[in-house]
Amino acid sequence: MTPGPALRRTLPPHGRGLRVGLLGGSFNPPHEGHILAALVALKRLRLDAVWLLVSPGNPLKDRRELAPLDERMDAARKLAAHPRLHVSAIEAALGASYTVDLVAYLRHRCPETRFVWIMGADNLASFHRWRRWRDIARLVPIAVVDRPGSTLNMAGTRAGAFLAPYRVDERRATRLPFMKPPSAVFLHHRRCRQASSALRAKREPAPPPTFHANLAKATVV
Repeated sequence: MTPGPALRRTLPPHGRGLRVGLLGGSFNPPHEGHILAALVALKRLRLDAVWLLVSPGNPLKDRRELAPLDERMDAARKLAAHPRLHVSAIEAALGASYTVDLVAYLRHRCPETRFVWIMGADNLASFHRWRRWRDIARLVPIAVVDRPGSTLNMAGTRAGAFLAPYRVDERRATRLPFMKPPSAVFLHHRRCRQASSALRAKREPAPPPTFHANLAKATVV
């Protein structure tokens, strides 16, 4: 793919040796769980930054309840008020419909950046439904952040069983960005029970900026 001006403007800072976490999703709307997962990965993997990749739409979800991309981007920026969290719409600028295409492009476009894919444990259960999910695992290390109601055993899911032989001891999590994929780590931490579907149903507003400041202090060194 040939990147146009829009894509170049959308690509957050990257470069030689930087360790960057990729947290993708619809963010419809963004909530505390998204930010907590980003901050946990930022600290535990010793990342330089986490990119919150706001998708134009999830192929596995009904788009009729999907808020406009600009609206979700603005909400994510307000919630992710942290200098090392970058909100981006790379997927829309690239015209990629699937994560595997996005990750392959980033690996090609930023070969000297050490990427890690971040997902909540709840998403691991459906990871096998993602297009060419095994190829994603072969392209980039994966960090799974614990979520309420999700099994603590990665092998309890189809994708987890595939990743089990490549699972890294949590005490060695800082090595994940340097490891050849497939490789994965399961990060345990304080759980957040917020979910986008529940917020849409209740029409709850996003947490205030003071929430994020307190969460950052408690999570990131």
